[in-house]
Formats: sequence, structure tokens, C-alpha cells
Amino acid sequence: MKRVAGAILLGLVAVSTAPSAQDPRNEVPRNLGTQGGQWRSHGGDLGNSRYSPLDQITASNFKDLEVAWRFKADNLGPRPEFNWQTTPLMVNGVMYLTAGTRRAVVALNAATGEMIWMHAENEGKREEATSLRQPGRGLAYWTDGQEERIVYVTIGYRLVALDAKTGVLASGFGTNGIVDLKLDYDQPMDLETGEVGLHAPPIISNGVIVVGAAHRPGGRPKTVQNARGYIRGFDARTGKRLWTFHTIPQPGEVGNDSWERDSWAINGNAGAWGSLTADEELGIVYVPVELPTGDYYGGHRPGNGLFGESLLALDIRTGARKWHFQLVHHGIWDMDIPCAPILTDLKIGGPNGRTIAASPPSPTAVR
Repeated sequence: MKRVAGAILLGLVAVSTAPSAQDPRNEVPRNLGTQGGQWRSHGGDLGNSRYSPLDQITASNFKDLEVAWRFKADNLGPRPEFNWQTTPLMVNGVMYLTAGTRRAVVALNAATGEMIWMHAENEGKREEATSLRQPGRGLAYWTDGQEERIVYVTIGYRLVALDAKTGVLASGFGTNGIVDLKLDYDQPMDLETGEVGLHAPPIISNGVIVVGAAHRPGGRPKTVQNARGYIRGFDARTGKRLWTFHTIPQPGEVGNDSWERDSWAINGNAGAWGSLTADEELGIVYVPVELPTGDYYGGHRPGNGLFGESLLALDIRTGARKWHFQLVHHGIWDMDIPCAPILTDLKIGGPNGRTIAASPPSPTAVR
């Protein structure tokens, strides 16, 4: 939901139902597509199909829609928010979203708009020091069939797990429900001023939470020696770090030789600031990686500079690289992949094949 004026969330329809099983729109690829009015992941499903077969709203009745309820987030933070970009989740009749300048998490009755619970973290100087203070673009949902949790990243770059029914910090996860993402990051990091954060939600698949990283816009970096946007996987139940993938490869790792004159040692960024995609059947998470420092000049980083401006396929359980595709070698035009890749089944001159499609710098699909 882009730029909601005055930070108002509108509920246009109270309850929706899926079309009948005979409806051809239900024929979605494998484990993709939403069902039963649910929207359990940022892109609808883990493959980011952004597709729902709901049929209550049509071209013929759209003009008759009326506002069912409004939710304002003006008081969820020290000032009203003007740039509300969250995509709510819909799980069993409850809508979960991030809201306000404190990036609070709110659970609403989807039929009435009534607030069920709200959780917010006041991170003080740590929050004030970051340039990534917006309400965030969403959150993640996890369940083992009994326990249900909502998981999100705070403004100050901490991973928080909440009981989905009460909003209480999840016991047994991290330290009192929180994992500090500036710790155990394979690089020195000041807990207050370390230049890393994240607007996008984490993604959860196969019992693993995968978290990206973002930095302030790289058009005019203060230094090439910025923090590095490594990708990490955490146990969804305990919050234990399972693996770290170095998007700027270290000596002995695949891609390190693409950094000429040892330039890997002095450069930062190369985070994943957009949403991620997962294939639950294959156990793969797809990670769109941004440029290394900086966006429009590469004289201090000769070489192709893997894994900048690449699509990474990682084993979600171990973080091991399955494959990568670099869209731009030695990028200097800020051609990051801006949105989550789309997982689909695509028929190209033969039987359907699992395909992952990524957006600019040019439309690209990899099988």
C-alpha cells in the first residue's frame, strides 16, 4: 500500500471467500497462490505471486464499494507518518501490519478494524541514528501448527518475534523475544550508529528466518568502507543464527577473485534491501543483492564485484550458494533489483519448469 494520505488504512471489504474449485483461476503453480482469503506472506505466498483468487469484488460492483472502517496510525510514534508503505498480512480473520513512525506492529479485526493488540519498541539513540526510520514494508508469519508468531525487523535492526494472538514477546526466541541483528554479523558493528537496517520484512520457510540488510542511499556515501549487507538465516523457533552468507566474498569463497586488487577488503553495502522469495519444496531462498559502495562510481572496486546486482539462490537451511546470476557486471548505474523475484511455473518449448523472474535492469527470467 503506497503513500496512504494521512496514514489511514481503509477496510473496504469485511470478509472475502475464494471462488469455487472449478474456477480456472485456482489453477496456480504448485505451492504458489493464496487460498481461502489468506495473505500469509508479504507477496501473498512465499513465491511472491501476489495473486489471490477472491471474486467478491468485480468490475461490475466496484463502483458500489463503501468504506467499512478506517484505522489511523498518527499516534503510533512521536509524529504522524506521511509515507506508509506496509503490506498487511491476513491470517484467520486477523490483519497484521506495521504502522507509525515507531514501526509498531498492530493486529486488527479484519471485519471491523478493531485493534486487537499493538506492540512497539522505543530504541532511543539506536533508532534516532538510522536513516531507515519509516514504518517498514511488512512482517512475516510463522506457525508450527500450534504456536503462531509474527516476526519483524525494528527500525534499529533487531529481529522481534511476537505471539500472534496476544502481541506478547515470544518466549524461547532470542533474548526475551528479540535477536540483536548488529551482533554476530561477521564484522565490527557499533550497536547505536552501525549503518545498517531494513525496511523489508524477513521471509520464513522450512523453519528458517532469512533477513536481508539495507543502508542509506549510496549515491553519496560517506566512505567506501561502509557496513556490509550480509544475509543471515535464523532458527524460526529459537532465533539462533544458523548461517551467514557474505555478499562481498572473503578470501577462499566463490566470487572473491571478481574483486581486483583486493578491493573486497575496503568496500561495503551489497545488501538485500528488497523482499526475498522462497521455494519451500526445493528449500531455496532467492536473494536480490544491491550494488557495493557506491551507486555511481566504481573506481575503488575494480572487477565484476560479485555478488553486487546479482540474484542469489541459497540453500535456506545452510546458506550455501546454489547458483547466482549477476545482472550487471561492475555496476555504476544503481540498477538494483527493486522488488521480490517471482517464482512461477513457465512453459518454454516443453513441459513446465520452475522459473524465478527478476525485474530491472531488464526483465530477466532464470530457469
